[in-house]
This record gives sequence, structure tokens and C-alpha cells, in this order.
Amino acid sequence: MIFGGTVGVGILRLPGTIAGQLGSFWLILLVWVLGGLYALLGAVQVAELGAALPEAGGFYVYAKRAFGPAAGFATGWADWLNNCAVVAYGAVAAGEYLTALLGWEGRWQVGVSLGLLGVFCGLHWFGLRLSSGVQKVTSSLTAATFLVLAGACFLHAGPGVVVAAQDGVRGTGLGMGLVAIFAPLIAAMRAIVVTYDGWYEAIYFTEEDTDAAKHLPRAMIGGVLLVMGLYLLMNAAFLRVLTVTELAQSKLAAADAAQRVLGAWSGSFVTVLSLLTLLSLMNAVLLGAPRILFAIGRDGLFAGAAKVGPGGTPRMALVASAGLVALFIVSGRFDDIIAVAAILVAAMYCVNYTAVIVLRLHEPGLARPFRAWGYPWTTGLVLLGSVAFLIADVQEDRVSAVRALVLLGVALPVYWWMRRRLGRVVSG
Repeated sequence: MIFGGTVGVGILRLPGTIAGQLGSFWLILLVWVLGGLYALLGAVQVAELGAALPEAGGFYVYAKRAFGPAAGFATGWADWLNNCAVVAYGAVAAGEYLTALLGWEGRWQVGVSLGLLGVFCGLHWFGLRLSSGVQKVTSSLTAATFLVLAGACFLHAGPGVVVAAQDGVRGTGLGMGLVAIFAPLIAAMRAIVVTYDGWYEAIYFTEEDTDAAKHLPRAMIGGVLLVMGLYLLMNAAFLRVLTVTELAQSKLAAADAAQRVLGAWSGSFVTVLSLLTLLSLMNAVLLGAPRILFAIGRDGLFAGAAKVGPGGTPRMALVASAGLVALFIVSGRFDDIIAVAAILVAAMYCVNYTAVIVLRLHEPGLARPFRAWGYPWTTGLVLLGSVAFLIADVQEDRVSAVRALVLLGVALPVYWWMRRRLGRVVSG
């Protein structure tokens, strides 16, 4: 789940952008390591929350426990919107790749995207066993295809890592000092942190785990390390066949690397690789989104969402989530939706890292089978980083920030209306 919910087409595109910002082989690898370590520190914070509160719903559950029902609902609302936006992103991009692979005209892309959504909803309808089996297959195929590309790059007689490294050092002008390096490093880190997003995907299933206290921390830590290893491997593989200068000029690093090592097969190979990553992403995130609504519904706010089918799927929550995803797909404002979702995610990080501190202070007796490493220093570090990223996102895109604020503002009236409706039902 963590691998499928994290690894997307970002690793195929972003290395070129990062190389253009940094220009040095060693700085490129360093920033991917730093991004992975930041995600790892975030994972151990959330693993503490998930192991202590092993309930379906993820961030909604933690925020509700730390800050009360209204804040919990707003957090769950934001999390659900983000998950649905990610599924829509996967469906739209997968539709583009699939129509390109089949040679169909672009006008079929929306229909194909909706068709893929329908297929995954059909699989999920029958229960977790089938949908999780599909996840294992798609994640395994994605990992294997990445390894095939990496292996082909390392076996290719390209310029070599050493030559690429030398090229990068000459290109950066490291003698300019740390100040000249710091700004592009921060810009690169912001992009890379987004590429690592998804490391928390397992938290939505802790209630369905036989031993979440043991399995969740292991899965989250191991998942982040696995993804970080893959990202470093792919960057080293690209730099095996491309110099830093060539990589910096690449808009799709995987395609340029594949062109050099696979020749005429490269286009189809990268299309299939991209399609696999997106299908794996869609399946993983679509599994999680309904469980947020399920948790909200179980608290009485959206009672129908708490109804579970024979296979363990909250079916009404699945239908509601798929409906919002479909609306996003046909809206024609997809880039705007993703920009708003990115701000909501940054805010959600801030809320939940703060929840770790609040619960430590207010509920010291809460059973914590796993404790965040280095608390409170690591917690403070990732919280400050998230606040900084949130401020930067707001400064960079104030229109999306206002839209995100409006969406969060809508959550509170909806919450109070649901509470009043629940009160009338109970009293009646």
C-alpha cells in the first residue's frame, strides 16, 4: 500500500527538474536522501499515532482525539478531498497514457479515465481481499519494471557515474559557496517532499490489521526506506547514461534514459511503466478514501457511509468517493484541483504533527506501542518544515490558498448541520 500510494510518475519527470536546479551529481543524490529522511521522520510521528489509535479513518481519527470533533471533521474533509484528487490525477494521466499506447484519439481520454475508475470501483466493491490482491500485483509489476530500466541503464556503456559527477561539479560552480547552493536546495526539497507524499497510506487500514501496533511502524518505516532506495537507484541509473547537463535539459528523464538504452522500444516501455505506476497509485488511494468517510459515518455524521459490504468494503463511502473523483475528472479544472489539494496536504501535515505533541501532553497515559524516535526534537523539526512548506505554498499560489481556505470553511457549517441533524434523530 505504501509503495503503490507513493511511487508515481514524479520519479520519471522530476529528476530532470532537480538536475536543472542543482547541477551537481552529489547534490542531486543528497537532496533525494534528505527528502527521504524528512518523510521517514514524518512516518515515525504518524506511526506513533496509528499504533496508539488503530482505527479506520487515519488523520481524521488523530485530529479528532487531539483537537475535538470539529477539527477532526475538517481534517477528515481535507484528507478525503485530497485522496479523491489524487485518484482523479491518476485516472486522468493513466487515460492519457493508455490512449497513447492504443493509438486512440485524444477525445477518448475522459471516457477512458472514467472507465478505469469504474473498473477499480468494481474490484473494490467485492471486498478488501480482491482489491488488496490487485494492489500486490500492480505494485510488484511497477517495481519490477523500474528495476528492468535501472538494470538496462547500469549495463549500458554510457558516460558513467564518475564522468557525470565531474560534469556536475564543473557545472555548479561550487566555489560560489553555501549561500548560492541553499536556495536551489530548498526549492528542490519542496518538489521532492511532494514526490514522497503517500508514505502514510497504510494508516487507513489499521483497524483491519491483526496486529497494527506491530505491523504499522514496520510497514511505514520499511516503506519509506524502500521508496527512498528506489528513488536513489533510479537517479543513479539515469546519471549512468546521461550527464548532469543532459539530465537537466530533460523533461522526462525516464524517456531520455530509456531512449539511450532501449532504442526503438523506449517509447512503449516508458508509457507502460508510467501506466503501471498510475494504476497502482489509483488502486491504493481509492482503497483509503472510503475509509475516511466510513470513520466519519461511524461517528453518526454520515451514517450511510458506515455500512460495510460482505467483503469488508464500505460501499456507500466508495460510491461517494468515486462520484467526487468522477466530478474532478470531467471538471476541466484539474490543475486547479491539484494545486488546492497540495495546500490542504501541507496543512494536514501541520495538524497531525501538532497532534503528536498535544496527545503527549494531554494524554501521557495513552498506550503507545510505538513511540516516535527523538521526540520532541524530530517532531518539532518536521512540524517546522511543514509550516515552512505551507507558507511557501501559500505565498506562491495565493488563489489556490484562498480556495483551500474556502473548502475548509465549508467543512464547519456542514459539520454543525450534521451534528444538529444527528441530535434530532437521537432525540426522536
